[in-house]
Amino acid sequence: MLLNVGVALLFSSLAAAQYGYGAPSPPQTTTAAPAAAPVPSAPANTAGHMNINVAPGSFTFSPANISAPNGTAVTFWFPNTGINHSVTQSSFQNPCTPLAATANNPAGFDSGLTNSVQFTIVITDDTKPIWFHCKQVTHCGMGMVGSINANESSANSFSAFQAAAMKIGLSEPTETDNGPVTGGFNAIASAKPANTGAGASATPSKSPNSGMRVGFSIGAVLLGAAAVLGGMA
Repeated sequence: MLLNVGVALLFSSLAAAQYGYGAPSPPQTTTAAPAAAPVPSAPANTAGHMNINVAPGSFTFSPANISAPNGTAVTFWFPNTGINHSVTQSSFQNPCTPLAATANNPAGFDSGLTNSVQFTIVITDDTKPIWFHCKQVTHCGMGMVGSINANESSANSFSAFQAAAMKIGLSEPTETDNGPVTGGFNAIASAKPANTGAGASATPSKSPNSGMRVGFSIGAVLLGAAAVLGGMA
């Protein structure tokens, strides 16, 4: 009789451990992992230095058109979103095509497809507009283009440039990415992109394994039941 009662208690305890009812488990203490710190958005402009956000929550440059005199450093701030973007110089006539070198002009600057970095160009001729786009697939055709020193009251305005890019749409040719290109036309990039802003990633802490907790609970029940049955024998 006592043996049957002990066996019944054993199986009752096993079921409680397996399906989560019965006595509550001790509370588990976990430490919340800090969120990954993204590369900060562009800071406020200062004398001789202007900043542009790349893809600040949408496939755009912000601001998309600025006026910058000769000698101004313009820094593009790439976010830490896991999606690569680029700042690739192009022309008004071909908004989604990299500006190639000619007999009279050098090749355009190009950050290459990247993220979590900053890329700086310096204006060398503020009398001519500078056009650029993102070379990631379909981004230029969606309107991710920008300009510097474009005259909005002229035919070659930023609005017309963006409209021409969006007219290309999904017909945008896929561009080869060979990494950063320094130099440029009417503006010069003297260095490749680099992470000059603050920002660090964090590795989330792992919570205890629930399967292991169940296993340890069952093991404890078995040991306790064995002790009870041994005392009855």
